[in-house]
Amino acid sequence: MARPVVAIVGRPNVGKSTIFNRIIGDKLAIVEDKPGVTRDRLYGIGEWLTSEFSIIDTGGIEIEGDDQIMRSVRAQAELAIEEADVIVFMVDAKAGVTPADSEVAELLYRAKKPVVVAVNKVDNLQRSDDIYEFYSLGFGAVIGISGSHGTGIGDLLEEVVKHFPETTEEEYGEDVIRVALIGRPNVGKSSLVNAILGEERVIVSDVEGTTRDAIDTPFEKDGQKYVIIDTAGMRKRGKVYETTEKYSVMRAMKAIERADVVLVVIDGEVGIIEQDKHIAGYAHEAGKAAVFVVNKWDIVEKDDKTMHQFTQKIRDHFLFMTYAPVVYVSAKTKQKLHKLLPVVNSAAEQHALRVQTHVLNDVVSDAVAITPPPTDKGKRLKINYATQVAVKPPTFVIFVNDPELMHFSYQRYLENKIRAAFGFEGTPLRFFTRKKSVDE
Repeated sequence: MARPVVAIVGRPNVGKSTIFNRIIGDKLAIVEDKPGVTRDRLYGIGEWLTSEFSIIDTGGIEIEGDDQIMRSVRAQAELAIEEADVIVFMVDAKAGVTPADSEVAELLYRAKKPVVVAVNKVDNLQRSDDIYEFYSLGFGAVIGISGSHGTGIGDLLEEVVKHFPETTEEEYGEDVIRVALIGRPNVGKSSLVNAILGEERVIVSDVEGTTRDAIDTPFEKDGQKYVIIDTAGMRKRGKVYETTEKYSVMRAMKAIERADVVLVVIDGEVGIIEQDKHIAGYAHEAGKAAVFVVNKWDIVEKDDKTMHQFTQKIRDHFLFMTYAPVVYVSAKTKQKLHKLLPVVNSAAEQHALRVQTHVLNDVVSDAVAITPPPTDKGKRLKINYATQVAVKPPTFVIFVNDPELMHFSYQRYLENKIRAAFGFEGTPLRFFTRKKSVDE
């Protein structure tokens, strides 16, 4: 189920990124110490009481071309209007209402979406009276906050969550594999969706998805039910969207959250660019099963080494996703397309795989016997036992004498041994190290 989306908008230098960081705290999904993970702070996960939500920092959106501030502010507001369920409109108590604030207010007012005005830089009692001026912008909720001191954030979030849409359970059963296609514009996602459905479809009907503008397309193949969560073909008109690559990341995030398996579509003709790493990184950090799909393979000049070389490039660029299989297809000619769904099925199965505790511990014990943990300042890590606590993705807790002695490299060694024993191809694994309590 997709989380509600909150966007922070406002003119430059009002403190959007500071508040964004305050709200997400340490919730931002960054896989530490893993080379190749792109750290992009545009999109994060926040929570307040029992509500969890996605939050967009529009300050992280770079508008190419015209450098005029008003154009940039307008573009950011338009992006938020399209994507958000609730908008936090940030203004500056010290500056008062500015022409840029008024222009953003007009855009937001016409959008008819819930807007909460956050008056930043209310750093002391003297400033608290300055918030009343901002009621003139035409929105009911005006909250004074201080990014530098962290005050008022709770009041702000309490007001924000009041406006979240009511969540509805998705109709799809446990036996349905939800597949999202993600990738930068023009890699052929839409063509690939059409090719997958094609003439082979048994059941196809368009139903509205739980996210705005998304179309869920259920179909069935060889007795397996699927839903394609289609983000393709949704780019908006206008130069703002054509020049803002990060816009595609926002779209992708919504689809990723609802998916079981994410197809990371890469243009075989153009090759890999940095934006591919941004988008794939979100699928990894969300803990979803993933498959790299290299499209347009029919127009690539190749010999008997080309595919191996391209696969190696993917491994080099996506060091954090070595578990994801690679499939080469052509949406246009349907070349090798028959191989895609079996790989999707396998990835979904591995994503939901659960290993019995005693079998898991046999593998871990053998791994420790082959390569004992190294010492650290005279202390040696002792692994007591391991257990799997969750699936989708498979998540393991390793109980040890001292969690600080678990070096990343040794955890990676254990992960490799577990993968060698059980497979888990197509899915990330999560590991947590805990101290074994006395009464365990």
